Amino acid sequence: MSPDPAARIAELCRQLNDANYRYHVLDDPAIPDAEYDRLLRELDELEAAHPGLASPDSPTQRVGAAPSGAFDEVRHAIPMLSLGNAFSEEEVRDFVRRIDERIGRESPRFSVEPKLDGLAISLRYEGGRFVQGATRGDGATGEDVTANLRTIKAIPLALRGEGWPGVLEVRGEVYMPLDAFKAYNARALADAGKGGGDKVLANPRNGAAGSLRQLDPRVTARRPLAFYAYGTGAVEGGTLPDTHSATLARLRDWGFPVSAQSEVVEGAEGLLDYYQRMGEARDGLPFDIDGVVYKLDDYEGQREMGFVSRAPRWAIAHKFPAQEQSTLLEGIDIQIGRTGAATPVARLQPVQVAGVVVTNATLHNADQIARLDVRLGDTVIVRRAGDVIPEVVRVVPEQRAPDAAPWTMPDACPVCGSELVRDEGGVAWRCSGGLACAAQRKEAVRHFASRRAMDIEGLGERYIEDLSDLGYLDSVADLYRLSLEDLLGMKRRADERDGTTPETVKGGKVASKWAENLIEAIDRSRDTTLERFLFALGIQHVGESTAKALANWFGDLALIRRLPWPLFKRVPDIGGEVARSIGHFFDQPGNQQVIDALLERGVRIGDTHAPSPQLREGLAWSTLLADLEIPRLTPLRAGQVAAAFGDAKAVLEAPEHGFVTAGLPADTARALVDWRADAAHARLLAATGEAADTLLARLPADEARPAGPLDGLTVVLTGTLSAMTRDDAKARLEALGAKSAGSVSKKTSFVVAGEAAGSKLAKAESLGVEVWDEARLLDFLASHGQGIDA
Repeated sequence: MSPDPAARIAELCRQLNDANYRYHVLDDPAIPDAEYDRLLRELDELEAAHPGLASPDSPTQRVGAAPSGAFDEVRHAIPMLSLGNAFSEEEVRDFVRRIDERIGRESPRFSVEPKLDGLAISLRYEGGRFVQGATRGDGATGEDVTANLRTIKAIPLALRGEGWPGVLEVRGEVYMPLDAFKAYNARALADAGKGGGDKVLANPRNGAAGSLRQLDPRVTARRPLAFYAYGTGAVEGGTLPDTHSATLARLRDWGFPVSAQSEVVEGAEGLLDYYQRMGEARDGLPFDIDGVVYKLDDYEGQREMGFVSRAPRWAIAHKFPAQEQSTLLEGIDIQIGRTGAATPVARLQPVQVAGVVVTNATLHNADQIARLDVRLGDTVIVRRAGDVIPEVVRVVPEQRAPDAAPWTMPDACPVCGSELVRDEGGVAWRCSGGLACAAQRKEAVRHFASRRAMDIEGLGERYIEDLSDLGYLDSVADLYRLSLEDLLGMKRRADERDGTTPETVKGGKVASKWAENLIEAIDRSRDTTLERFLFALGIQHVGESTAKALANWFGDLALIRRLPWPLFKRVPDIGGEVARSIGHFFDQPGNQQVIDALLERGVRIGDTHAPSPQLREGLAWSTLLADLEIPRLTPLRAGQVAAAFGDAKAVLEAPEHGFVTAGLPADTARALVDWRADAAHARLLAATGEAADTLLARLPADEARPAGPLDGLTVVLTGTLSAMTRDDAKARLEALGAKSAGSVSKKTSFVVAGEAAGSKLAKAESLGVEVWDEARLLDFLASHGQGIDA
């Protein structure tokens, strides 16, 4: 017998409301998010099938209203007053003294709580149900944002427990938790790089305020908003406790989140101690606060103190130093990180923010600058929260000079002069001079020496740092001119700098074995393979598999380092983004100089060979034209151009009408002519044609390659093998034609699983992918001449 729909709906509402209460009020989640979503879907389906059973305060009714044209005005039954501010210890003591003098309490008790940096709102409940929510507005009149407030899960749609008044107005703050704000902006930035997504928010406070004023509640629902209750307004048909602290506890019982940092303290010393403690805890809180609030705890005392103007005499806000200030943007510098990332940094007229003098602030990336429309000479708002580096959050456009021009990213790295290149489909820019850029030196050396690259055993992070900092390394090539004396001198100077000179050294005994071993390891690394060398260069997007493919298909560093980027697309699995990255790297004179120095200092590549005969079919002129990614020139149109104009010179000299005669539409012909008018494009076209001719001339006459037994198959290795390392097994399988991959998918042909195989084995089994054990692998390799004794 199926359950009664009404009973099941009631039970689902109870479970979901309880889950919301435990999550947002008790901070003690009862069920995982996936289970919450499942219950919510079930409730939604039941209410759709039985619409008469759906109630206005059902968890499904939080979102779904159509956009409104404007917000209605709401007149507050009791005004939402602002608080007076205190900025010093003396002002706090005066506040307590006035209370003592008026109501005769020498050490009055205060309810204290953090002052959240959000948006004040009032929630009205009638008969225990949420019926209306409004912003503070001018204190007397606010805006009706009920539909938007219903989307905030921390706000109960129906009160819990019992004993609540017939009419209850709850005052509180809508805010945006810091982690949720950062995650939201990270998603928005990533989506913006793909041409879509939500708007990036300036800061948590603006995010909260802007989210509540969205005309479409569905937009508000996507924003990570939260709520804390801090007081009450109108109360009818019931009573509240006699103190503010007890009222907060009662509100918590009825389902409202209340700050866990709320306390009750005595006298001025208690207030100042709380202020200091909250100031120290501020940076670790999950939300922004701009001060603390002190309220006389008992309501009788509050009534006796009364009000002055638009503020109560019994409460005050003790503000922290401002976290936002305005100043002038004097310049924008580019900082290059260890991995080459280029970050714009604002150079500011000095300004004190949150107690610290700020002269620089991050602008994150070029897209953020364009989004904020930051220009040199602008007045900007700078924010500093916690230990986060100061950032420019907005511009004051009305103070902008009329001749201020939009900012653009410079072409060259300020450190080494290499080209700055934007990540395809992303927001980051990078310096392409990885080997020659001083800002990237340590990371370049670390990668160059790593086990899968040049494998310089013993060259650890600390030695790399000290060799670079003390002037022994300008580039990776300098590793090959280090002497024993250099290493010992580096160690001595580093110990003296750090105050860690061993007593044995002070006594004249210097350990040198480590340095001798390192010199030997550097010397051993001189003999390497092309794929290891290419991987060691640290070219962006070139991992081990791409380096191996480049080595197999082109065979010679002297050839690879001079190829224009479109030729790299002739290698399977290398697309335009990777090809351009390789081309940008080799286009930089600094990188070429370091490669020259490496070869001059004895690095030897022992497996140089002729290019693969398989390249021949991809070097057709029509294919190369398509690889150039000329706007509107599809492979079909590239074939028409190639048939009519047989080489680069002919394409460069052809008139526009000639392309139309060859079959191109007029707009495609115009796009081609416009593209080649750029001198850099013209050089690229010519270089591509010349490089293709060079490759064709160097290809072996015999194109035949015996098919391997694993041609076209993709293999994944996982776990520990006893007879050989995974790298050895990978190399032997690749020699038989297999392509190795790092993760299991439906395209995986089989998985080799050794001891302690984990998630990859489990995924293979779940997808029905064939699994080999080590015994089967060894039998297969032995039967095809790749056994361990082969």
